[in-house]
Amino acid sequence: MKLVIQRVQRAAVRIDEQEVGAIQTGFLILVGAEAGDNQATVQHLAQKVAKLRVFADEAGKMNLNIKQVDGAVLSVSQFTLLADLQHGNRPSFKQAGAPAEADHNYQCFNAALADQGLPVATGEFGADMQVELVNDGPATFLMDYQEPNA
Repeated sequence: MKLVIQRVQRAAVRIDEQEVGAIQTGFLILVGAEAGDNQATVQHLAQKVAKLRVFADEAGKMNLNIKQVDGAVLSVSQFTLLADLQHGNRPSFKQAGAPAEADHNYQCFNAALADQGLPVATGEFGADMQVELVNDGPATFLMDYQEPNA
């Protein structure tokens, strides 16, 4: 699973000109669900997101997590994060999970964020979405995790 985490002042997602999810202060997270992701992957990343200290404290240092600023998450599935651009001019998406598996893992990730006590708004898996945001900073972080082979 690959995440692009953007610290935002506000963000919204629309489908067919209808707003389906919006937040104020928090994270816009673009989620790429890979083949082989599992519940351990989802849980690990949700815990990391909840504890990520990238919001400014009273001294202006990145020292507070999303809960400490009463933030929320807007989670948007984005399989293009998994594009392989190494060969040719057309991206390959071999690393992307099969749609049913990827949707399941995306939904589980959102539920795991909520289990961490975070308010979560979402887009719609597989939909053509328009995303608007005001990136705060700008501050953008990449996070991924694959379970080690047993």
